[in-house]
Amino acid sequence: MDQKVSLLSFKFKKYQLNQETILHKILLLALFFPLAIFAKSERPNIIFFIVDDYDKLDCSLYTGPKGLTPSMERLAKNGITFDRMHMTSTVCTPSRYTCMTGRYPGNSYSPQYLEDCPKGTQGLPAFNLGLENDNMNVAQVLSDNGYVTGLVGKYHVGSTHGLGPEKNTPYSDKVNEQKYKAEKHGRELIKKRGFDWAKNVYMGNLKSPFNTHNPEWTTAAALEFVTENKNKPFFLYYGTTLSHGTPKGWDKSLDEPLITGEGRIKKPIGNMNRDTVRSRVAAIGLDPAEKGGILWMDDSLGALLDRLEELGIADNTLICFVADHGSKGKASLHGIGTEVPCIISWPAAMKKNVRCGELVQSTDFVATWFDIAGAKLPEKYLLDGISFKSLFQNPTQKHRDYVYCENGPARAIKTKDWNYVALRYTKEHLEAMESSKNYAKRLLGLSGGIGRSFMKPEALEYDQLYNLSSDSDEMKNLALNPEYAPKVKEMQVVLTKKLKTFPERPYGEFIPGPNTLGKGDFDIILDSLKNLRPSDGSKPTKKKKGKKKDKENKDDNKKKDKKKKNK
Repeated sequence: MDQKVSLLSFKFKKYQLNQETILHKILLLALFFPLAIFAKSERPNIIFFIVDDYDKLDCSLYTGPKGLTPSMERLAKNGITFDRMHMTSTVCTPSRYTCMTGRYPGNSYSPQYLEDCPKGTQGLPAFNLGLENDNMNVAQVLSDNGYVTGLVGKYHVGSTHGLGPEKNTPYSDKVNEQKYKAEKHGRELIKKRGFDWAKNVYMGNLKSPFNTHNPEWTTAAALEFVTENKNKPFFLYYGTTLSHGTPKGWDKSLDEPLITGEGRIKKPIGNMNRDTVRSRVAAIGLDPAEKGGILWMDDSLGALLDRLEELGIADNTLICFVADHGSKGKASLHGIGTEVPCIISWPAAMKKNVRCGELVQSTDFVATWFDIAGAKLPEKYLLDGISFKSLFQNPTQKHRDYVYCENGPARAIKTKDWNYVALRYTKEHLEAMESSKNYAKRLLGLSGGIGRSFMKPEALEYDQLYNLSSDSDEMKNLALNPEYAPKVKEMQVVLTKKLKTFPERPYGEFIPGPNTLGKGDFDIILDSLKNLRPSDGSKPTKKKKGKKKDKENKDDNKKKDKKKKNK
């Protein structure tokens, strides 16, 4: 009897063990099976929200007026505010090129750039480049890796020649129809560059007779895209036209709800509250005519945040808010031009309501999106950026020792405490200066390497060195002080090392080439530029040219271009 009981007890225990083993396995399967499924779907949606010509001074998260940017503040509560985000270039096209490729503008191999700056010559990255024909860019790579990719709003990384009516063409029904067709053609061109979807796009800057902003129009397309793709991982590039232009233009646009990037429409879109923009700005004690465009732009971000929450996908959507460059320092390599507001939110996977003081640059955006998407890159993809995904959980972790910036003939190396800027014109610049009395004024344009730093007392020098810890406005050029010669040399060594990473691209005396000029070789250019600066410190005024003078200048430019191509 005892033996039978013992045998039954053994069998029962064995049965228990088997049951526990089976149950254990079931639990393990239950635990890991959803993880296996989730692993495929956990990749976040990515929204890259890039605004135009926007300064930290107008963002309440930095030094701007409180209450002017409530949607940005809302975004920051769920993410990280970056205090040292630098754009590698400070005009629209090269800046956006980097944000779409992860490459420095000077590494562009687009047909436009190679025609303007052939390999072996000094590069002059500005408006002379676009996305390459091989589609080595963020849209194509993410699309190939299972993302739906879309673009809304301002593009400005491709030629706009022949798209729509010419600037300042008087309005007519025919012109309106041309504008409508041009926008549709623009969508197709963008899709050829790797985007799966494009709608309500501006191929470049606003032009009359359609030169008024309409964020409701671009927001409508953005809301449509995220709604359509709520169940798939998606990447949306959202380029606002605000805050490009002047406050006068922003204010005028508030009264023009029918003007869009596809011409005049029949009725207002009405998905944002533009009628209260002025009163809301006035309520926080600011001039609506001066700041209305900033709040209006912020509203479009708010509308997008609302829709993500309505769709239940806000937690696993990464939103990056950034400016393409500063406004007051546009086209210069001073901090007010390169250092921009940047807020990134991803509630499911990053720290909330914190700040990051580490150096980050715009080449790093695409590298980070590839990292978090687990994207497999084509073998020949040229990527200059470094992923900063690790900062999402550890925002005090060191990321970079320095950032590198470039615009036209200017180059810069920036650390947390120092900014070194080199200005090296080419032989073509010198020849043009010697053959045209007006060429110096052309160098004050957005491609001349000086930009809006022209009025800084010591900006027109071969070398500039600024101590950012004691001179944040960069008014005192220490490169002129022999005491700082060792520091200048140290920064030049770093710059030279960086320049060597650009294949077949000489620069000044750092890496001599067939069209480079070294320090002391173009005093005539710097002297001419200095002579243009009014003695009272005011900005130089542009005189209206007669038809004859206009023709002379055009002929000068044609001769310069012809001479450059023959070389």
